[in-house]
Amino acid sequence: MRVAITGGGGFLGQRVARRLAREGHLGGRAVTGLVLFDIAAPPMPEAPFPVVSIAGDVADLPETAIPPGSDVVFHLAAVVSAAAEADYDLGRRVNLRGTDAVVDACRRLARPPRVVFTSSVASFSASQSEVIGAATRQVPANSYGAQKAAAELILADATRRGFLDAVTLRLPTVCIRPGRPNKAASSFVSSILREPLNGEAAELPVADDFALWIASPAQATDWLLHAASLDTAGMGLDRSVNPPGLTVTVGEMLAALEAANPGARALVRRVAAPEIEAIVTTWPARFDPARALSLGFAPHGSLDALVGEFIADTRRAS
Repeated sequence: MRVAITGGGGFLGQRVARRLAREGHLGGRAVTGLVLFDIAAPPMPEAPFPVVSIAGDVADLPETAIPPGSDVVFHLAAVVSAAAEADYDLGRRVNLRGTDAVVDACRRLARPPRVVFTSSVASFSASQSEVIGAATRQVPANSYGAQKAAAELILADATRRGFLDAVTLRLPTVCIRPGRPNKAASSFVSSILREPLNGEAAELPVADDFALWIASPAQATDWLLHAASLDTAGMGLDRSVNPPGLTVTVGEMLAALEAANPGARALVRRVAAPEIEAIVTTWPARFDPARALSLGFAPHGSLDALVGEFIADTRRAS
């Protein structure tokens, strides 16, 4: 099995690559090659199979990024929420034209590959109390969400035409991401836990009762790998899945932070960030996971386990 990852230098792309390198198989089949593609050449994990790293523009995708014989494509390349809102042209180029380029690359292959695409909770807008079901209409309130929703339809139609076999995951906000804050509007969700756990200050632009739909990095990676080998025969025209994430309030997150590291909550200070608040307060916090569970996507663990996972990962890395 040959695998390609657009956005292969990103956080989730690297996690998927390392898992494939470590395990050597996907869905019971041996991995025989891996291509990592991103705007800068991605780091390559040590693996028992050939790994290729390629730099380029996803909207002008070279044939080597999804080479002949590719069986699975993880399409993870994206311009994230606040960045797509700030730079409309860049968001459209990467999130829409990049998806078009992936479809065109798949059309050139002898066999239609499985394409696993990361959409987002941001493709919906809803009140904090509303529960999003499998058939809920997407009405995004930001350019990033609109671009992701449009890309979902492009991939679903390409699947109907037989060019590829898509599974789209509308990922919750992934938390706790390692590293430093990025340009995502949701960046604070990781920061208010990550920075205080590392003894650093963090800024919080929303109230304690604000609710979020989140998933740990490990759970998101598991879902992506499951989507790559899922039997799609029963999915029909609807190729998008709302994975079974976890609803938490900011107050619950801060309580979990304090329980894990007493005194750390004092490092979180509230700030005014109306441009961030305007985006994230349109995102729903509650989803009905019935369809995802029926397709074999594993339910999420507890918030305390999520925090513990980050602490353990940090200790292993130090």
